[in-house]
Amino acid sequence: MALLVLYAHSPELIDGNRSREFLTIVFGSISSGDLAVDVFFLLSGYLIMQSWDEQPDAWIFLKKRVLRIYPAFLVASVVCAVIVGPLAADPFSYFASFNISAFLAGAFLLKPPVIPPVFQGLPYAEMNTSMWTIAREFECYLLVLGAGMLGLLRKRHFWLILTAVALASAIALKLAHVRLNDLRLATFFCSGACFYIYRSKIPLRGLPALACLGLTCLSMVSWRASEIALATLGAYTIFYLATKPSVFFNKFNRFPDFSYGLYLYAWPVQQFIVSRVPGITPSGLFATSAAVAFCAGILSWYAIEKPALKLKRVRIPTKELA
Repeated sequence: MALLVLYAHSPELIDGNRSREFLTIVFGSISSGDLAVDVFFLLSGYLIMQSWDEQPDAWIFLKKRVLRIYPAFLVASVVCAVIVGPLAADPFSYFASFNISAFLAGAFLLKPPVIPPVFQGLPYAEMNTSMWTIAREFECYLLVLGAGMLGLLRKRHFWLILTAVALASAIALKLAHVRLNDLRLATFFCSGACFYIYRSKIPLRGLPALACLGLTCLSMVSWRASEIALATLGAYTIFYLATKPSVFFNKFNRFPDFSYGLYLYAWPVQQFIVSRVPGITPSGLFATSAAVAFCAGILSWYAIEKPALKLKRVRIPTKELA
């Protein structure tokens, strides 16, 4: 999914629009990047609810979430601001107008780097727009934390009602032709968490998964229906594939998780390449930026994320939700 975001941004960062993006051409309703981020939040909802269920301690839960999100994010923000920024602007005027307080406040709030103007002349004169989803992710963590502290997660139907309200609100906004990204991502997160809570009640089988996949693909031609179907029918297919035994995935899962670092560095890497290689094609941008961002993701994992994750406490045996 992280690579899919990078793939989706390749033509967009060159053109300034999505006219050459694959899923936009095919369906006209959703881009590959939107799909990838939606799946991020779907899977995150499942795993974060699992984390609370296995260790329903507010401090430990918050500590885990902070250690997973903040270290790599803060380092990426500093790299963008101190290394990439001066290379993407006049270094003298850049540092002269750099507001350290605004930068630090933005980083603490998980905002994209608050820095002087960069990449002037490109379709998107921005350092790292992709980072905007990280704050939304952390807000979803806080939603689980709050519900858990209030004892609401001991009643599984609370989350089902919350998910139903989110879906109904999303449908209402779609009918009004309004797109609210915060609600969209929260809906996917809630749906993923619902799949975890009711995992013993939802049989994941091949034929229903195939039917759900077909219906989801059919819905992709509709802007109003695409993401609603993906958050429900598509989610069933995704979780079926995730839980189905696979030799390929068993081997793949032996590798460390480089996806977070790859996601954090993909946009600035792509922007820098576009600024330095005029006339580069989307496929050329994808190939070169994927290689560089992947290396950055590996470095982020071993230098920042893995050491931070060692500070987490040992997990305790799973406890089922009441």
